[in-house]
Amino acid sequence: MAVINFNRSPVSNPDPIMSPCAACSVRDLSICGVLDETDLQKMAAIAHNMQYSPQDPIIDEGEPADFLFNITAGTVRLYKLLPDGRRQITGFLTNGDFLGIALNENYAYSAEAVDDVRVCRFVRRKLENLLDELPHLEKRLLGLASNELAQAQDQMVLLGRKTAKEKLVSFFLMLSRRQKEIGGEASPVMLPMSRSDIADYLGLTTETVSRTFSSLKRSQTIKLEEGGKVTLPNMEVLETIAEGY
Repeated sequence: MAVINFNRSPVSNPDPIMSPCAACSVRDLSICGVLDETDLQKMAAIAHNMQYSPQDPIIDEGEPADFLFNITAGTVRLYKLLPDGRRQITGFLTNGDFLGIALNENYAYSAEAVDDVRVCRFVRRKLENLLDELPHLEKRLLGLASNELAQAQDQMVLLGRKTAKEKLVSFFLMLSRRQKEIGGEASPVMLPMSRSDIADYLGLTTETVSRTFSSLKRSQTIKLEEGGKVTLPNMEVLETIAEGY
């Protein structure tokens, strides 16, 4: 992994020789997964490697949607600010996810780094030109947009009539499924985000999230490990809780 200078703003990779796609560990998971070597070089030619430290903003709600991003490492939180100043986190993106798809000329949400994040950044106009040239790439991007819509619908259910315990367990299972999708293990799940982040995603208070963590730990439904890991000992029990049974 590249060494990140925490004292500097996000920077692009100045090395024009090494293709940003050459050793990408999430290539098969991302928008690039449908490209052959020739088309991949076209994609690499318009990509810029960027690095972000924790809390760094990546995009801001309302600003021109001039860039799109493919996340190659780390976790990004998406959020909107409510009229009363409260924050509603709408999702978390990680390796292989695509960020910045906009239905109009401006971003509809903000995004910032949860931990150390690396992305490939694309100028929107250049990527749109490449999509015109490569229809299979456009189809892949539409698929990613459909997944984003499905995730938003899942969150609506999550924020509905579920209890705090059901919401938190559902969140663990969602992270577990995502880890498996990107080639990891179902358990333990990694939690780079804070309790406050989880609360703002689940529509709960930070205190409620902390109490629910403690309750699940006492009942041995989960095990809290060092390094922000949560072990899920029995998936069947967790699925039952998540469904409200």
